[in-house]
Amino acid sequence: MRAGAFEKGGIPSSLQDPLHRFKPDIDARDGHEATDHTEHRSYSVMPCISVYALTDMTTMPDLSPEIDRLITELDAAVEAHMNWTRRILRFVVLRTSPGEDVLDPMAHTLCKFGCWYTANLAHFEAIDASAAHRIEQVHQTMHDAIRSICSDMLAGRPGKNDDLLAFEQSQSELQGLLARFKTSILSNAVRHDPLTGLPLRYGIEGDFALQQKDAQRNRHLFYVALIDIDHFKRINDSYGHPVGDRVLRQLADTLNRNLRSNEPLYRFGGEEFLWLMQCKSTGEAEQSAQRLLTTVRTTPVPIAKNQSVTLTVTLGMAQVGDHEELASALERADVALYKGKEAGRDRYVIDMFGHGNSTPAMESCVANETSGSLKQTI
Repeated sequence: MRAGAFEKGGIPSSLQDPLHRFKPDIDARDGHEATDHTEHRSYSVMPCISVYALTDMTTMPDLSPEIDRLITELDAAVEAHMNWTRRILRFVVLRTSPGEDVLDPMAHTLCKFGCWYTANLAHFEAIDASAAHRIEQVHQTMHDAIRSICSDMLAGRPGKNDDLLAFEQSQSELQGLLARFKTSILSNAVRHDPLTGLPLRYGIEGDFALQQKDAQRNRHLFYVALIDIDHFKRINDSYGHPVGDRVLRQLADTLNRNLRSNEPLYRFGGEEFLWLMQCKSTGEAEQSAQRLLTTVRTTPVPIAKNQSVTLTVTLGMAQVGDHEELASALERADVALYKGKEAGRDRYVIDMFGHGNSTPAMESCVANETSGSLKQTI
């Protein structure tokens, strides 16, 4: 294993912010930029980046503190085992003492890597329990083989070929397992928003196809809904970006707690979220949308002692046709969202197109008659 093999990887600078493509249009809906609303966004989902390419790239999007710590400690633990290997090499060549920890029958639990790995085993088990326990096995095999070789040499006997082969094979397998785990950790970090913990755009097409087939099988209606925070730029301008981040985190938590477990939710861009929903009827979809609007409006975000911000959101919903593609459904949901913004915000608009209709039927539903409550609060 080369010493730099576990340097932090990343993604090209053009993709460092998975949300950057949509920010101007999102802001424009609330009048923050003078863009032409007659042309809506192109909804081609970004291609996935090869997970194996992640460790060879030079930059990385922001990681959560927990993930950043785990990757940093993993690098340090691997480097510690490299130093252990160098100590063994010095013993073989220079006949320096390998150290009592090398000769101990429980050496695999005493080395720095072994101590760190045991303390963090739960993280690895959550990713792949079988591979996590395989690391324990090959790590012990590697130590057992080295202890046998060192014991023979200290007794004046030549080392056994079988022990050397076991060491080489176990070390190679350990390197491969750790490399795959690091790649998986970084890949997962790229696919999730470190601020809200929600999945990003990666994988949406697959989830959309599964939801669409499931809805057809159960004879349910399938909707995509774009959820956009009203006047979000006003919050950032009035209170600063740390408060804006707090608003995004709380809204994500509020949505997660109030949506059904089988309804995927994504951070889709800036202050915008994507919700995939199945309902038995249009009435059920309307009730779900209304309930969400009410919940958001009645869940203020605390920003300081005795001070809070009241949020409202606008929903653009599109009923998905049986054979409709994701890009088409998102385009219609975006149009519905814009109509909701034009009509006063704090409401949902449903595009009923699908199932063969040639013209979308728009249904605009006002959440309450006191839109502007956020303006009054701010």
